[in-house]
Amino acid sequence: MPFSTLRTRGRARRLSTSLAVAVLPLLLGIPLMYWQAATLLESRAAKSAADSRKQLDAMLDDASRAAGVVLPLAGQPCEDVAQKLRSQVAVSPFSRSVNLVADGLIYCTSLMGAYEQNEDTASYVNGQLRLMAGNLVTPDRAVLVYRQAAGNHGVLIGIDGQHLINLLRINGQDVSLQIAVGQSWLSANGRVSDAPANGKREYAVEVSSSRYPFQVSGGYSPGATVQYMQDHYQPQWLLFLILGALAGAGSYRLSLRATSPGTALKRALEADEFIPHYQPVVNAENGHWHGVETLMRWQHPSEGLVPPNQFIPLAERLGLIVPMTRALMRHIREDFAGRAEQLPMGFHIGVNITAAHCRNLQLIDECRDFLAAFAPGQITLILELTERQMITPTEITEQLFAELRQLGVRIAIDDFGTGHSSLAYLREFRIDVLKIDRSFIAMVDSHALSRHLLDNILDLATRLQLDLVAEGVESAEQVAYLRQRGVRFLQGFHFARPMPAAPLFDTLRTPPTV
Repeated sequence: MPFSTLRTRGRARRLSTSLAVAVLPLLLGIPLMYWQAATLLESRAAKSAADSRKQLDAMLDDASRAAGVVLPLAGQPCEDVAQKLRSQVAVSPFSRSVNLVADGLIYCTSLMGAYEQNEDTASYVNGQLRLMAGNLVTPDRAVLVYRQAAGNHGVLIGIDGQHLINLLRINGQDVSLQIAVGQSWLSANGRVSDAPANGKREYAVEVSSSRYPFQVSGGYSPGATVQYMQDHYQPQWLLFLILGALAGAGSYRLSLRATSPGTALKRALEADEFIPHYQPVVNAENGHWHGVETLMRWQHPSEGLVPPNQFIPLAERLGLIVPMTRALMRHIREDFAGRAEQLPMGFHIGVNITAAHCRNLQLIDECRDFLAAFAPGQITLILELTERQMITPTEITEQLFAELRQLGVRIAIDDFGTGHSSLAYLREFRIDVLKIDRSFIAMVDSHALSRHLLDNILDLATRLQLDLVAEGVESAEQVAYLRQRGVRFLQGFHFARPMPAAPLFDTLRTPPTV
């Protein structure tokens, strides 16, 4: 038999073996990935529904409180109590209207004063709740009515459907949620129907309130599990293929093996591919540029500019974040050293640090070298603590922060309010600045709960005498809201996007529009 024929048959056997081995990990891994995705989606659906139920309970608790306050007014002349009804609406964060009932007749409302309409008590589930597609005032806007009665008198509290829609959208960003009151169903699109929307759903869950007659149901559209696997498990698919090919074909597949992300990061660090982009911070009091936050980008030779969320978590896990930050500070120093005189004295430059930076005192020397490139007082360095990894208070951290303060370095908490350790940092470390997370700022225009949380953060910062920076400011309305509440420093796309050094200094020459 010719040698070429033997070689062809051997190549065919090796290829068939490698294909068989490549299929085996997939056959074993697909059920595991499916189970993992199904468990995760089921847990998310249950949590989203439970969170929605809890928040709607809180809204109805507020309505119950308001009803208890005005119920003694039922039966009194409308002209004597109308102003009190309006006052109660003003202090209730969710109530749209308060209505009084006497002897089966709705005779007084906070919206229109004197009024006459028969009360349809049979339409209320358990005599308490009614979900309507609209009313005479807003026929195309859902409203949830809470009813409280005593004898022949009663109170009806109208809760604007927009609050319910916001609740469903915030908690159901990837889960289809609905609220059911009796046979009426409200979806996140604001429509009220007499049957559940979307038909059959995967991982369907229904959570009932123990205090009020409503349910929150949630679930995913059919095929969600497979779609989730396609969207999120691509590295696993690739890993199974690579392992099978390497085990079966040896040298035939080694050349096709993808570079590991860790190796790519190490190569990028050696090639000095991690560069700074700067997002300016505005002083809302005087309308001047106050400083910048430095954001790391990866200038990949083939993929272009890679955002930090795609490589920073991995760099932290692999222990590369400290040398990457050191290289970043060198770039910042080079960008600003020759241009610092163009900036106002005390210009702030923010740099993110993690728990890995706080395990020894090396950061002190790095900050000292950084500040030595500038005239005294020309630049203020701010180290922004991130919360992806918890910084544990030790003697080392105590000495580290103490010596950093002696250098004039200020300490900030980045994305305040979203991590598990924000309050712990306030207790354990001397913090100078709180940076309010963009998620709170984005909702101030439409979400009452976010406004309440933001007001509490402002109060906390005032009591602790901390500077505040609002991140993610994207509209003039948000600027006005934050300035009205005394937030001094603002940062976001409304003023400028992150940019390299050259366009940054061009931008800083023109005063911001506040």
